[in-house]
Amino acid sequence: MSQRLSDIKDHLVPTKGSAATLQTLRSVKGPDDVVIVAANRSAITRGFKGSLKDVNTDYMLLNFLTAFISQLPPSLKDNLGLVEEITCGNVLNTGAGATEHRAAVLAAGFPHTTSFVAVNRQCSSGLTATNDVANKIQVGQIDMGLAIGVESMSKNYKNLNPLGSISEDLLHDSRAKKCLIPMGLTNELVASKFNVSRAQQDEYAAVSNQRAIAAIKQGLFDDEILPLTTPDGNVVKRDEGPRDHVTGETLSKLKPAFIKDPTKNGTTTAGNSSQISDGVAAVLLARRSVAESLGLPILGRYLAFQCVGVPPEIMGVGPAFAIPKLLKHINLGTEDVDVYEINEAFAAQCLFCLDKLGLDRAKVNPRGGAIALGHPLGCTGARQIATLLRELQPGQVGVSSMCIGTGMGAAAAFLRE
Repeated sequence: MSQRLSDIKDHLVPTKGSAATLQTLRSVKGPDDVVIVAANRSAITRGFKGSLKDVNTDYMLLNFLTAFISQLPPSLKDNLGLVEEITCGNVLNTGAGATEHRAAVLAAGFPHTTSFVAVNRQCSSGLTATNDVANKIQVGQIDMGLAIGVESMSKNYKNLNPLGSISEDLLHDSRAKKCLIPMGLTNELVASKFNVSRAQQDEYAAVSNQRAIAAIKQGLFDDEILPLTTPDGNVVKRDEGPRDHVTGETLSKLKPAFIKDPTKNGTTTAGNSSQISDGVAAVLLARRSVAESLGLPILGRYLAFQCVGVPPEIMGVGPAFAIPKLLKHINLGTEDVDVYEINEAFAAQCLFCLDKLGLDRAKVNPRGGAIALGHPLGCTGARQIATLLRELQPGQVGVSSMCIGTGMGAAAAFLRE
């Protein structure tokens, strides 16, 4: 391996941060705070065989935005031009879906004066969209903006070239070439380098499913999911990925998906990896003074975002470095965070991150993660925010984080109000 983890600037923070900082975050509210006034998602459906497999992202987005707009207070619903910018995260569509998603936004009722931008930062696209809108509010470019993440892996996964498309000249550079390593193999490298066993991965995956099933049965996702209606009239409002009665033992029977040679001890399977999925989510952000003047509900406050690079061949370690960088930035410790939503791209990489940071596993993905719910690439970052805000109690801090293909990690912090 050409680059060691020790080569990355280590941002590890103490378990407890500044008590004064935490108290200030909870008690001091300013007119220029960036606040979240709405955060919702669709049900996450199974790729290639689920309820949304026959519709593309523009149809999904139009239907979702129609439902999203309908729940807004009249002060905003009747004045959608107050949303000055929409940023949409997407990975697989050509051009990140810039044309068809702008069309869907207009068809949903936003005026042509509402500007639009498409972003693609792979698995963090939905979170990066949220950061993009928040930054524009903070610097005074806009007062209100909508962050979206949408993905139809059923329709567009074929656009993903597993070998990449970098120029022949770059293939001679060893570091550049590592950006082409398939995600599953990068997870195998993490598992082998950091001794994450197959049994540990399968048990973690089983817990993810058990938590998601329990959340569904308790109706914990009902408030965050907006129904989508397919062209045949089917109303989609329930996550399709979580599998009931899953145990580490049942998952242990699955064959490795990326290393098929039985002599090489592959540990990454369809059961302990994130699922191929379809879905859409949105986060509406505003300047506090504007939200209050319109009588909009304030769900939470955006605090900060950080992204950091890691070696491409072990891209899954990203959250273990992005989260400490984030927490140092806002002067908090790992124990000051009440809930973490960390994307479960694969069980091994997630376990490494949890163990390196010393996180209480009860605080991480308490309603299940991407192994159970699914991982519609561009949607996940926004989906996690919609889930996170409903897991937190007033005054609590939450963090959303994920690893990113080609070797990065992203993380953002929020305060529930």
